[in-house]
Amino acid sequence: MKIKQTEYKKRRTQLMRMVGKGSIALIPSATMKVRNRDAEYKFRQDSDFSYLTGFEEPESLAVFIPGREQGEYLLFCREFDEKTALWTGHHAGLEGAVNEFGADDAFPISDVADILPGLLENRDKVFYPMGRSSELDQQLMEWTNRIRSQARTGVTAPLEFVSLEHFVHDMRLYKSPAELKIMRKAAAISIKAHKRAMKVVRPDLYEYQIEAELLHQFFYSGARAEAYTSIVGGGKNGCVLHYIDNRDQLKDGDLLLIDAGAEWENYASDITRTFPVNGRFSEEQKALYQLVLDAQIAAIELVQPGNHWNEPHDIVVTILTKGLVKLGLLKGKVQKLIKDEAYKAFYMHRTGHWLGMDVHDVGDYKIDGNWRVLEAGMVLTVEPGLYIPADCEMVEPRWRGIGIRIEDDVLVTKNGHEVLSAGAPKSVEEIEAWMN
Repeated sequence: MKIKQTEYKKRRTQLMRMVGKGSIALIPSATMKVRNRDAEYKFRQDSDFSYLTGFEEPESLAVFIPGREQGEYLLFCREFDEKTALWTGHHAGLEGAVNEFGADDAFPISDVADILPGLLENRDKVFYPMGRSSELDQQLMEWTNRIRSQARTGVTAPLEFVSLEHFVHDMRLYKSPAELKIMRKAAAISIKAHKRAMKVVRPDLYEYQIEAELLHQFFYSGARAEAYTSIVGGGKNGCVLHYIDNRDQLKDGDLLLIDAGAEWENYASDITRTFPVNGRFSEEQKALYQLVLDAQIAAIELVQPGNHWNEPHDIVVTILTKGLVKLGLLKGKVQKLIKDEAYKAFYMHRTGHWLGMDVHDVGDYKIDGNWRVLEAGMVLTVEPGLYIPADCEMVEPRWRGIGIRIEDDVLVTKNGHEVLSAGAPKSVEEIEAWMN
């Protein structure tokens, strides 16, 4: 299910066409992060670097030079070392960078300060992820000043430094068939995990025990990483938007909000389900849950090519506000309540975000000040919610401490949309039937 090298080559070709001849583009890999003393976190490649190279090793630098006769794509990386391989396993080395990963040429990363200044000579523009790596920022200034000091020899230093992200991130916004296949796999694993959690949950278990069930399903399915830290919030903890303590005991009569997704081949899934710990919704829980579900279904229907980004959010705000007035949690005229943003007392976040290699994926939400128009190949989440804090005195006690969010991963298709996460039970009837 891995993306083929032909696709990586196509991406690099597209990028070099955008930056143009006479320019050079650089992008560094992620670095190893120390967890404590001699222990490191599991390595996860920088998404932009991975998107363009497929090279999953640290201490690397990709260089793109459109029109260079000796080779347009260069990769600086670690040389193969038998001792390193003995301790940490296979790594590509210079030969592998060329033969396995499509580089036109490869050089030791230790030689980058000797080789790269020469590649910068007589280049008009340098494209790179400005501000992401302070080390690269500093090195580029040092190399540029070195070239300027040689002006009498006839060489010129780059005149312009441009952020690379705008080009790469716009490319990443449109998912290829190969990417979508991976994202469907990530979603399928996550669906199994959510269904597993619904099956095993019961009063008196702890949130971390349910989190363990999610992680078990991820790992058992081959997904060795979460796309983000799982949120497992019972009762009032479900009202904390990014609750990750996951340490409290689950109580009979409470709802459990789980926001969790697996990562597969560096692509994220992001699913939220909310369900009763004891397998049965109370009347208040059911009323609020159905309101959120109605809003989500209406929002998903607006995920269509030609609609703009904010249309799903607008319909969610309208439906939630009307429903809160009907239930008595808000009082007043709906349009004025929307204008005054009174709904934000219970619904304070946006309705979704881009999804891809990062869970909050890259891509502009507005173009020239206007909401972006949805197009085929884009993937986004749709995740309305309602959160009634336990200490909220503006509502009756029976509503307090209820937190609900329902989130799905939605692909924009040529003729509409596809819900990648549709297999996770979502209606009141589906949830209660699956749990019981």
